[in-house]
Amino acid sequence: MKNHPNNNDLKREIGFFSATILVVANMIGTGIFTTSGFIMEELGNPQTMLLCWLVGGVFALCGALCYGELGAAFPKAGGEYVYLRESFGKWMGFLSGWVSLIVGFSAPIAAASIAFATYLFQSFSLPLGPSISIPFLGFDIVTLSPRGMVAIGTIITFSLVHYHSLLVGSRVQNVLTLFKIGIIVVFVAAGLFLGNGSMSNFSEGPDMRSVFQDKFAVSLIFVTFAYSGWNAAAYLGGEIKKPSSNIPLALFIGTVLVMGLYLLINVVYVYALSAKEMSGVLEVGAKSAVSLFGNHMGKYFSGAIAIGLLSVLSAMIMTGPRVYYAMSKDGVFFELFGKVNKIRRTPAYSIFLQAGIAIVMVITATFDKLLLYIGFTLSLFAMLTVLGMMVLRIREPDLVRKYKTFGYPITPLLFILGNLWIIYFSIKSRPIAAFSGLGTVGLGVCVYLYLKNRTKKRGQVGTS
Repeated sequence: MKNHPNNNDLKREIGFFSATILVVANMIGTGIFTTSGFIMEELGNPQTMLLCWLVGGVFALCGALCYGELGAAFPKAGGEYVYLRESFGKWMGFLSGWVSLIVGFSAPIAAASIAFATYLFQSFSLPLGPSISIPFLGFDIVTLSPRGMVAIGTIITFSLVHYHSLLVGSRVQNVLTLFKIGIIVVFVAAGLFLGNGSMSNFSEGPDMRSVFQDKFAVSLIFVTFAYSGWNAAAYLGGEIKKPSSNIPLALFIGTVLVMGLYLLINVVYVYALSAKEMSGVLEVGAKSAVSLFGNHMGKYFSGAIAIGLLSVLSAMIMTGPRVYYAMSKDGVFFELFGKVNKIRRTPAYSIFLQAGIAIVMVITATFDKLLLYIGFTLSLFAMLTVLGMMVLRIREPDLVRKYKTFGYPITPLLFILGNLWIIYFSIKSRPIAAFSGLGTVGLGVCVYLYLKNRTKKRGQVGTS
């Protein structure tokens, strides 16, 4: 059976190096510089926190190995949208694309821009400034602040960069990502060998009882958010050269590299700060730098981390619009978002739609609630995607698969069971974030039914 690419408007300009860089850029960003403090608040034990990062990395690696098979079989723009469409039908593909629009990219872009602004203000010792809130029924539905304005300006700037052209966008992406990796390597090396830390922070052994409790599963939601992006290369399948080999390899190498860096940087956090000092801190990277090197050098590292955060922001702004583009080309999303700028050869309307939603989230959501909302919903659809891969193995054994998942069927089953565990405890202990995610899916069902009904009225045949 042949697999027919359907994204002829997009050019294959991305090689293996840029595809791997894209995976690294999508993964290393907001999560690693912000979530460890929240995880420590949940677990209260440094070594258990490190174990949580290791377990999350294993889940991400299993997912990357499975997505590699799907990316090689369906080398098209759209990622999970394409995979779920092929395994469960257009309706599930649409829901995946809808979740990608709201949760997979727009919400993380908002979170990354807020984190960037927070670190930028920290590096210049600027106060976050007063905020203006607009209440509704006792809740602050809109909050405007100097930090928020910087975050919004950053989203607009990078959206314009990626609107300009794929070539310029990918070059900016590569430079920012290499800078970010360099900063992490320097931070880890300098922190461990030159920093003013304490090995006594590692003295307490891991609390293995907590591994089977809801706090560990909730912590894995934060870790899942930090590792999200391991599937980035799959979204640009229509623009990657030699996709059957480059997509699986980029996903695997990128994920392994990030897993190692994440464990190392968390070791530095623990070396720099006690559990009490780290607990609940958003800008944990900046606080660790100050503890290790003093206020003066800490400000420089905060500034460097802020620049590094631009890499993940840029990567998501670059990747996400390809999903909405693919949905539109398939006739399950508004036609406008399937149009490519004739001069720039970029999905301009999809880029600006994503930017608009991200800006709304900057002014309406708090950072920690964004993380839980993102982590829960992405776990749900990543699990369904891997389940779909197993369905395709059974239903379409003749499908051309130039790469097959290593360790099958143990690898996908481990990923599915791990995410089911996270989802169960998310609903049990953080119902608001979980039901917000399910509410997003429900809204997506309504939009799909509306679009399908509109298509029928136009005399076209709607299939699912």
